Formats: sequence, C-alpha cells, structure tokens
Amino acid sequence: MQILPSLLAADFGHLAEEMRRVEEARADALHLDIMDAHFVPNLSFGPDMTVLARRVVPDLYRNVHLMMTRPDLYAERFIDAGAQTLQFHVEADCDVWAALKVIRARGVRSGLVLRPQTPASAVFPYLKLCDEVLFMTVNPGYGGQAFMSEVLPKVRELRCHADACGLGALDIMVDGGINLETAALCAAHGANQFVAGSFLFKQSDMGAVITQMREICTREYGTKTR
Repeated sequence: MQILPSLLAADFGHLAEEMRRVEEARADALHLDIMDAHFVPNLSFGPDMTVLARRVVPDLYRNVHLMMTRPDLYAERFIDAGAQTLQFHVEADCDVWAALKVIRARGVRSGLVLRPQTPASAVFPYLKLCDEVLFMTVNPGYGGQAFMSEVLPKVRELRCHADACGLGALDIMVDGGINLETAALCAAHGANQFVAGSFLFKQSDMGAVITQMREICTREYGTKTR
C-alpha cells in the first residue's frame, strides 16, 4: 500500500518545507498535479516544480499527473525535470499509444488516468503499456472536493480484469476526497495507491496518519473483489 501526499494541498508559501515534511512523514511518493487551465479549469505547476522537488527532496519519489489537453507535447520536459512516474488522461487529445511508448522508452513508469465519468474499459486496450491506472474520485481541477463513491465499482472492475489478464502487478491509484474511511473503501475494491491532499496536509502529525492509512488499507485490500 502506497500513500502519496498531493503537493496541490500544501502551503505554497513554504513549498520546500512542505516537501521535507512529506519526506519526514515517510510517504511513498510526492504527487504533483499539473494543470493547463484548458483540460481542467485551473492552472497549477510547470516542470520547474518537479525540478524543485528533485533538488529539495531528491530521495522522495516523484509521481507526476498531467491534466493537460496535449500531454504528449510536454511529457519529455517533465521527464527531463525529474518525473519518475508520468500519468496522463486517457481522454486527452493525443495518440495514447504513442505517448505511452515515449514515456516507457525513457525508462519512466507510465500511467493512465480516468475522470469519474469515464468507464474503466477505456484503458483496457492500453494496459500492457501501463504500470498504473489512476481513478479520479472527484472531478479533476480542484482540491478539497467530496469523494465520489460511484467510482468504486470501476476500481473493482479494473482490478478483476487485470487479474484475469495476468496483469496482477498493475498498480491502481485513487485521487480525490481520500481520507481514512474512503481509502479503506478504495482498498477493498482493489486500489493499492492512495493520493491524499487536504486530509494529510492539515494533520499535525502527518507521519502517524500515513502509517494508520497504510495499515487500514492493507487490512481491507481486496475484500470486495473476492
């Protein structure tokens, strides 16, 4: 079970300190949401934020989620900046096959992302080129939204499909409204990676809560897929 705090919920006035806080909390990775104000109605970070993370916390894994209309035009810039996993939306306006191949050719883990309304089957054709799939459990673009439970059956569908196809090593990630309760629900349906923003950054002891979330998700994992 992997827990990834989302930098979007950090205090932007103290980003270096917030990155170190995530590392000290023994999170599995730092999650960076990249928004282009076109694919989603918000604007966030560019490649320089990934560079900053690599410089400030070089040992903290960098998971980069491109919420962009043309992720294929920017993928290599983010890889050069230090992305270690690069995810983009299956709904993006690009050649999904080609973009995944570029990412993998650079030795970076590749992932596809689905909006809450997109069926899980949309990623089925591409799974052999994916290391992970991210389900958005809120509408992408803003942090602090309420969890959308209607995504849970899609998580279960993908986990069962991947297992049936011999792709049991596929990581399934969830992002949006994640706290102890919703993380447990997602784990029960087959998710094993959890992005949490507002819930984690508001904690006085982020490390203790990450440990608790990891333990709960390990206990609940797969109980709704059997």
